[in-house]
Amino acid sequence: MKQWASLLSVLVLMVAQSPWWTDVRAQPSSEPHQMSVASGATNNPHGEHVVGDGGWEGSAQGVAYSEFNHRFAGLFVLLFGLAELGHALRYPMPFWTRLVLPSALSVIGAYLLIWSDHKAWPIGSLSFVQTFFGQDQEIIQHKFYGVFSATAAVSETLRRIGWAQHPAWVAPLVFLGLVGALLLFFHSHGNHPANHTIELHHALLGSLGVGAAISNAMISWTSGASPHLVKRWEVAWAGFVVLMGIQLLMYFE
Repeated sequence: MKQWASLLSVLVLMVAQSPWWTDVRAQPSSEPHQMSVASGATNNPHGEHVVGDGGWEGSAQGVAYSEFNHRFAGLFVLLFGLAELGHALRYPMPFWTRLVLPSALSVIGAYLLIWSDHKAWPIGSLSFVQTFFGQDQEIIQHKFYGVFSATAAVSETLRRIGWAQHPAWVAPLVFLGLVGALLLFFHSHGNHPANHTIELHHALLGSLGVGAAISNAMISWTSGASPHLVKRWEVAWAGFVVLMGIQLLMYFE
């Protein structure tokens, strides 16, 4: 157990001290204003604030913002993936580690619902209706991931503390996770100059997500089977999640 705690501590320290964490905070806050002055800001037909031809997508600050969001989520995905892997391998871990997954999903969900997009509600110029029911599919999908994470966090908390024991309570994590993984194959960053690279990242992440969702579903499906078979699916589920976390931490545009 001490070795497991040490591994998590080293991981957090390495991520906190990595260049991508500090580079995002080093971005000059005046850059959006400078871009507006240089290229001329306009409003599109939906009332959204856009800047010149390149706009936010592909700009230095836009790339830093997007990479930070992906890697921030990746850190928490990796943390709960490691916790799930510890349980799958039957390490002697305290009960509270079963709540690492819903806790991490709560953080990811809250972060995405607030900060997923710079121009979206509640931090940007778009209203709630424009954000969730507008024409920008990228923003809508980002908010979906926030809703999915928050919903799965609630259901998994209730399930893991024993308040919700019906097998149906695993559905939000499995079903919404599968839908979210499939959406990644159609996720686009608009006119981003690195769209091809981004699509490759999302295709890989989507493939891992499908594997994780299927493995998690099989854990419940085979719950009455031999412990050895259940353990194999638990290890597969945790392994896919760990790989997703690593892939998100390595995300770049």
